[in-house]
Amino acid sequence: MATMTAQIARRPADVPLRVKLMRVERRRKLKAFTLVLPLLLFILITFVLPICRMMFNAVHDDTLLALMPRTMGALSAWDGKGLPDEVVYAALVSDLKVSWAEKTAPQIGERMNHELPGARSQVTSSARKASTLTTGPYKAEMIKMSPLWGQHDVWSLLKRGRSAYTAFYLLRSVDYQYGSDSQIVASPPENAIFRDVFLRTIGISISVTILTVLLGFPVAYLLATLPTKSSNLLMIMVVLPFWTSLLVRTTAGVVLLQQHGVVNDVLASLHIISQPAELIFNRIGTMVAMTHIQLPFTLLPIYSVMKTISPNLVRAARSLGAGPFYAFWQVYFPLTLPGIAAGSLLTFILCLGYYITPALVGGPADQMLSYFVAHYINEELNWGMASALGAILLIATLLLYYVFNKLVGIDQVKMG
Repeated sequence: MATMTAQIARRPADVPLRVKLMRVERRRKLKAFTLVLPLLLFILITFVLPICRMMFNAVHDDTLLALMPRTMGALSAWDGKGLPDEVVYAALVSDLKVSWAEKTAPQIGERMNHELPGARSQVTSSARKASTLTTGPYKAEMIKMSPLWGQHDVWSLLKRGRSAYTAFYLLRSVDYQYGSDSQIVASPPENAIFRDVFLRTIGISISVTILTVLLGFPVAYLLATLPTKSSNLLMIMVVLPFWTSLLVRTTAGVVLLQQHGVVNDVLASLHIISQPAELIFNRIGTMVAMTHIQLPFTLLPIYSVMKTISPNLVRAARSLGAGPFYAFWQVYFPLTLPGIAAGSLLTFILCLGYYITPALVGGPADQMLSYFVAHYINEELNWGMASALGAILLIATLLLYYVFNKLVGIDQVKMG
């Protein structure tokens, strides 16, 4: 018994050191995970899940399947040629009667109106009239009631509604749509606007990013090289705009750029211009206002990197015979690339989502993608279209980030 007790007492000391280290490391990781768990849950709930929901809404719409089950079932036997037979029209009448009684006819009309403008009022009127029908034949009666039900493309739309998933919103977001036989065709010129909107959004964002880098780099260099007392005062001036809201800063841009604003008055007093320049409600006003707002977001990452660069590096290059510009360009500037990349990427991504500033200081041809997302959400209640535009923009942003990373080599620069 004494021998067995001594062996048990020695067992903890016999545990290999590697196992002990693994246990300690496991406990350390568990503690670290517990500390970051609230942040992970917050990001999951407020960021990841909404994005996943947006991507899902871009391809999912079961309105017709849920509100017209009899019609959807009857259409399974239709070959897609000509018009359906009497059985399908009878199922349509039954669904319209139920929709009128349950007040869901406007939802059916709204869903069909997304693909066929003008269908909403005809569907609602047909549901009201169909509620009075008692006997067939229904096909001739429904076509007489509304010419909508005699159109082949309407029935092609309803047949596509048999699936809860649709590519219509994504196609519409890139100026394509379904034809009368459910084939994919280009949107009519009067409706083909979204490719231009995407290009405009990306073009404005890139232009503003370039302007903020050109304006912010010298200021960041000045902040990094000035004495502490002077740089602190200048830093206060840089971060001062953060003390006011985006709306206030945009309104200030309106005051500055309007026809009789501060900028035009100063230029006129200096006899640079003879009549007020058009600085607002156009692309110039949009880019100036966005550059003013985004400048600190580009400047501060560049400044933070410049503060870590030792001035001795440039002095060493100069002592080895390099000129001022060569030493700056070959030694100092490459070390600032991580800051330039971080600031540019931050500004570019923020610019993609601008809504208030283009709406207040831009013209009709300067509205960015967020304007149309807000339009579909607030005015047309078309969540599918709003989600599709957001999904396309997200995919485009990720692709541009990938290309930007490959060209600039952010990861390689950081490693270097």
